[in-house]
Amino acid sequence: MNDGIFKEEWLKEAIEAQSRAYTPYSNFNVGALLVTEDDQYIYGANIENAAYPATICAERSALVSAYSNNITKFKALVVVTDAEAPASPCGVCRQVMKELCRDDMPVYLTSKTGEVIKRSVDDLLPLGFSGKDMKNE
Repeated sequence: MNDGIFKEEWLKEAIEAQSRAYTPYSNFNVGALLVTEDDQYIYGANIENAAYPATICAERSALVSAYSNNITKFKALVVVTDAEAPASPCGVCRQVMKELCRDDMPVYLTSKTGEVIKRSVDDLLPLGFSGKDMKNE
């Protein structure tokens, strides 16, 4: 991927995040690297639970970690999975990205083969609705 933004280092860091996944039920490890506007790295991994609704995806793990630490400005999100082809975030993750990220923020979807697809938050959830759409004035 050579779009002038993506860095190969980001893929390596997302793979490192993926190694931290806890997936005793699906055995499908996902890692996420959230890159802040000032180039900090926030890592996320999917963490499963026997009570399935309590499971958290890697993308949300990274975003929740960032917001919990008062980091709210992001440059990009890189997501890596064990799949042969890049896999898209689930609907819940797309909604959280819509709420917490810029609509034009790039999201790089990668796979175990190293293939990278670039999409924006808006591409992943077209016509999405979030708090940004509400007027509280």
